Amino acid sequence: MTVTDTSARTSLPAVTRDFMAPAGRIVGFVDGDVVRVLGVPYAEAARFEPPRPVAVSTPGPFFGFHKAPASPQRSSPVLDFLVEGANDGITYSENCQALSITVPSDLEPGERLPVMVWIHGGSYVTGAGDLDIYDPRALVAEQRVIAVNVTFRLGILGWLGFGNGSAPANLGLLDIIAALRWINTNIEAFGGAADAVTLFGQSAGGDAIAHLMISEGAAGLFQRAIVQSAPLGISRGRSRMSRTMARVIGTPAPGASVDALLALQSTAERVALPFGLRGGMPFGTQYGHAPLPAERDLDAAWSKVAPAIDLMIGTTVEETGLYLGAVPALGRFVRLPGIRSSIRWMLVRPTTRLTYTRDAHRFAARHRAAGGRAAVYEVTWKPVGAPVGAVHMIEIPLLLGSRRAWQRTSLMGSTRWDEIDRRGRRVREIWADFARTGRVPSDAAAGLAGTIRFARD
Repeated sequence: MTVTDTSARTSLPAVTRDFMAPAGRIVGFVDGDVVRVLGVPYAEAARFEPPRPVAVSTPGPFFGFHKAPASPQRSSPVLDFLVEGANDGITYSENCQALSITVPSDLEPGERLPVMVWIHGGSYVTGAGDLDIYDPRALVAEQRVIAVNVTFRLGILGWLGFGNGSAPANLGLLDIIAALRWINTNIEAFGGAADAVTLFGQSAGGDAIAHLMISEGAAGLFQRAIVQSAPLGISRGRSRMSRTMARVIGTPAPGASVDALLALQSTAERVALPFGLRGGMPFGTQYGHAPLPAERDLDAAWSKVAPAIDLMIGTTVEETGLYLGAVPALGRFVRLPGIRSSIRWMLVRPTTRLTYTRDAHRFAARHRAAGGRAAVYEVTWKPVGAPVGAVHMIEIPLLLGSRRAWQRTSLMGSTRWDEIDRRGRRVREIWADFARTGRVPSDAAAGLAGTIRFARD
């Protein structure tokens, strides 16, 4: 690694750092207490085709100064209402297979740090690795780890497939595996330990991680997994819904525009609505299609890998309350005295259990029974003055993102940033300790009353 002062060259950041990796020479930039290397391509793929490895610096160096583009997507009413501006500054492209690396700026020569790879959520149809709400600066600087944020294909481009064989299912999952292979080959050049890789992700990101554990070609690419709020309760029994979606929208015309594809995606989402809770997240992993086993073989596959992967898995206490708060009229209604507790009891708690909590505990129990280590947590934190409580994605500002990214959102209510940061420092410490050791200490939640609790084995 070399350091270059480019302050006289306005087209470049003031101070850059070069990393010589097997993929080639990659140039990042110093940003205070971290070094950022943004938008590094880990693969390339034609539309509806599996990813292929790509060299990043042919013939010259790759300058990692710009965020990875997001996969084309429609707007999300939930995010638009509760996490305003989440996608600000993000571009969109089908060529979205890129990752960003954040390194402590005082990295010592020869130092090998744990690697934490963030897999973003968004129901497999929205989001991107480089959103400001996923900025890993605090995690990297405080805990001395290396963070990698991965962007991959979404929606109809990455998670449906077509029955006539014109497009495979699970392309987004194959993208993530390609990213993990790139990390395994190149991360040592950035000070990371290739044999100390932890995946962490929330919602669809957590669901993807659970399935990466049993994906062909992913063995040995990571040693630990943190599965946050994965909707495991609706991950099975989806084949008829997926076939119906594919049949109704047919095969997209060659050269169809992105807008035309997103219109077909909307049609598929409407077709999925009669399938109940599963229809609320119609895109996702499909069993019996590469790289995943058949649905009947899932439990055996997860049991087989359990001894090789340390697991931390958890949920929030009111996951599905997020969607109530995202409907303005209903959000005002459920905040009325006496109404909120009734709604929680009759609707939020049961759907949270069916979609998230029950299967998280079952996942951990199976993992332990098969010889693996597993810790289970529950997030209880409720921001002051927020339209929702301890809901889906409420733990993310405790781990990732900046004051600027989060304090403008409704999700945080009137909570002061110093209070968010106080709680977040301890949560980030627990997550990083797990990345270092594969264990959660018995006193992990000390000082975190009202934020998070861990279940006893």
